[in-house]
Amino acid sequence: MTNIYTPQQQRILLIASLFIIAGFIVFGLNGYISAFLGAGILYVVLRPWFSALAIRRHWKRPLVAALLIAFSFIVIIMPFATLSLLLVDRIQYYSQHTEDILGLVKKVEDLTGYQITSQQNISSIAKQAGTYATRILPSIAGSALDFVVIIGLMLFTLYFMFVQQEDFLKGLRKYLPFKKETQEELGESLRNNVNANVLGQALVSFVQGVLTGTTLWIFGVPDPFFWGTVAFFVAFIPVLGTPLVWGPAGLIQLSQGNTAQGVGILVVGVIIIINIDNLLRIMLAKRMGNIHPLVTLAGIVLGVPIFGILGLVVGPLLVSYFIVLIHVFERENRKQEREAAKAEATVEKTAQK
Repeated sequence: MTNIYTPQQQRILLIASLFIIAGFIVFGLNGYISAFLGAGILYVVLRPWFSALAIRRHWKRPLVAALLIAFSFIVIIMPFATLSLLLVDRIQYYSQHTEDILGLVKKVEDLTGYQITSQQNISSIAKQAGTYATRILPSIAGSALDFVVIIGLMLFTLYFMFVQQEDFLKGLRKYLPFKKETQEELGESLRNNVNANVLGQALVSFVQGVLTGTTLWIFGVPDPFFWGTVAFFVAFIPVLGTPLVWGPAGLIQLSQGNTAQGVGILVVGVIIIINIDNLLRIMLAKRMGNIHPLVTLAGIVLGVPIFGILGLVVGPLLVSYFIVLIHVFERENRKQEREAAKAEATVEKTAQK
């Protein structure tokens, strides 16, 4: 029986069917996208180790993959989950006990002589902060079942990305709608972003968080471990970073009449905590991706509301990919213009002969 569709119509319907089915799949897996993104990020981070053990030393791939998964779970995932739980729990506590925040704001107002905002607005902001913190950390602050499913799916995906690495990369290169050189540029951008925003930034943030927590502990600020944890997270934000933590802490100490403690916190923050960021970045710049701060800042603003905590990496990556594709588009246009000019010159020479 003859098909009623022309070849062109069949092609259009095939493409439409692919998009519709892909839409259903993405919609169905919407709550677990973070698992696949997390697996991709961990794959880029751990791939050099996998290559060193499985490719160069010829260890069995399932064994290497299992060891790397165990390492990522124990060293990366569990500490990060614990810190996230601690952060969300304390933010929710302050959102429900706004009188503590109101007391601090009142002291700052007495010190500066300016009214910052009304008590009603502060209560509203605190409650919104608790809701927002829960929303941007869905895999951590959600139910225990969601947490187990997401972590399990992420590690399961990561295992097969390692064990079937060649098939995975071959399929990725085959179905990406880009030329080989463009794929290489995108791969390089991915490595730079992961190195800069996961390895490099995580190290810088950890050092700054430890220094902030230690400084607050030395000068007698309550809950220094919690505020050090907050400093670790906010250190990912370019320009602002840890001053959002030790700055108000120093001002609060001054408002309470603890001049030595307040000045000490501000001096250590300005001289040591801020500058350790620049020092470590200079040391790591050659070994890790050198991503412009504007790319990171714009990416975080874009990525965190969409992808949660993974947006710290995925957001800057999307911005970098956009920039790379803009450069590719510009290069391809110039190439076509040169080819068109060359063809036109050839036609003119032929006509003159």
